[in-house]
Amino acid sequence: MLNNNGASSGYRPQLFSSRVWNPSVSCGCGGLHTEGDKAFGDFLSDEIKEEQKIQKTKTLPKMSGGWELGLNGTEAKLTRHFAGDKISVTFNVNNSIPPSFEEEAEQGQQKSAAAAEEEPEMVSSPNFVVEVTKQGAKHSLVFDCHYPEDEMSHGEGEEESDIFAIREVSFQPEGDDEWKETSYTLGTDSLDWALYDHLMDFLADRGVDNTFADELMELSTAIEHQEYIKFLENLQGFVKCN
Repeated sequence: MLNNNGASSGYRPQLFSSRVWNPSVSCGCGGLHTEGDKAFGDFLSDEIKEEQKIQKTKTLPKMSGGWELGLNGTEAKLTRHFAGDKISVTFNVNNSIPPSFEEEAEQGQQKSAAAAEEEPEMVSSPNFVVEVTKQGAKHSLVFDCHYPEDEMSHGEGEEESDIFAIREVSFQPEGDDEWKETSYTLGTDSLDWALYDHLMDFLADRGVDNTFADELMELSTAIEHQEYIKFLENLQGFVKCN
């Protein structure tokens, strides 16, 4: 700002007002450590302890039917051989827990404090891909399957229905991880029910039935929870820079 004589008045308006943080470096890494980081780390420590308390078992449940399990991070692959056929089932636990919606919010507010503290058990219901390969065949028959929300539970007195469904079927080159869009894919939305039933029977004859689907959800839930705890532990280590 200039005074009447054209000289500087020595006044400079403060354009930005900010607090100066003085982070405390406690581990020699040279990174930023704040009080917020400390509170975050303490919260994660408590969260990890709580998750470990509700963890049913540290060992993964076994699948019946002679399935062999292979893990690669969040991806799991089940494999079995049956009368010359090789059957593999692949799934990923990421984003496999469906969101929970409170349909009766008003009633929920009237519940007792003890009941309100009880959280519903989270169940992982991942999409999964079934690949059936026959000896000497160049292509595998591949099924893209999922758990429909309306079939996740059976009501009392109701006839048991399939808890999983086939979304698409296609022939794919054996061993290819990527689904080739150039191969014809049969969608099941408008498929003849007789053909659909035969496809489901084809899977059931090879061990992919309701029992398998139930056990897969149990296995996937255990894997997802293990990975969640690992993530919290890694996040805690990153925040605290251990």
